[in-house]
Amino acid sequence: MRGQRSRARGRRVAVLLEPGVLEGVARTTIAKLRRAGYITLESVAATPVRELVERTGMGEPTAVKVSHLARMMVDPGFVPAREVLERRKDMMRCTTGSSRLDGILGGGVETGAITELIGEFGSGKTQICMTLSVTAQQPPEEGGLGGRVAVIDTENTFLPERVVQIAESRGIDAEKVLNGLLVARCYNTDHLVILIDSLSRLVEEQRVRLVIVDSMIGHFRGEYIGRENLAPRQQKLGSCLSRLLRLAETSNIAVVVTNQVQATPNVNYGDPNKPTGGHVMGHACTHRVYLRKGKANTRLARVIDSPSLPEVRVRFAITEKGVEDAEEE
Repeated sequence: MRGQRSRARGRRVAVLLEPGVLEGVARTTIAKLRRAGYITLESVAATPVRELVERTGMGEPTAVKVSHLARMMVDPGFVPAREVLERRKDMMRCTTGSSRLDGILGGGVETGAITELIGEFGSGKTQICMTLSVTAQQPPEEGGLGGRVAVIDTENTFLPERVVQIAESRGIDAEKVLNGLLVARCYNTDHLVILIDSLSRLVEEQRVRLVIVDSMIGHFRGEYIGRENLAPRQQKLGSCLSRLLRLAETSNIAVVVTNQVQATPNVNYGDPNKPTGGHVMGHACTHRVYLRKGKANTRLARVIDSPSLPEVRVRFAITEKGVEDAEEE
């Protein structure tokens, strides 16, 4: 059963964690793992032993055994690059609604990765997210991911009325979109940790294909004030991002997070703003897109960091349809 994977709807299907799947592991241990949100072998294999112990209450020797068995079944270790390339063919992309914005993202928002949208207020971050919440639910042949969308809303800006407007303007059944959109209002960083921990079960049970966190940094900036709190803030932020990345990779879903900016007073020329979250945010996110306000209802987008995408700038518009191409000047 090692490395077993099947395909459905153009994506990998995870192996469910059930009694008997891990030889020599008691049913009670499997039950503990499932209660803690680990319902696939991939999620167990990708989680550090210390975290398994903390979240399930099992002893460290048991956690080491479970982790080793799960990893042996789903992770073949070193493989030829050709096999890695074949795996990446399972990757899907979701349209943002703008062909130009899709273009700088290599065809759209990528599964198995975290895409970070950075910008000041009004730069279009939430508008892109709300448009994605509509497009991601469409079939793959129409540029979607063919599944539900889960949103963690930390700023109370993810409005269903706007989602309805975007869907109706695109000729999409708004009621169906609302039924496929799962929204959780997040009130603080502790709540954020709980919601992120619950995503693994939600993704598998509700067929979620896109997870959005808008914004990732907001509560951290409000709760951890002063240099003396910087280290614990970054540790907690890094833990949340690490779990999101593991979820994206093990379940082959798309994760989109938004980030704010902070001013750099000693900058005399150019843009004084830089992304918040420091190196922790920068290293955790796969593709980083910087957004700025443009003329009228347009916005400018530029990839500022990515292992595969060039640093290109494009202009897009925000309209009743959400995000779409701007008219040629």
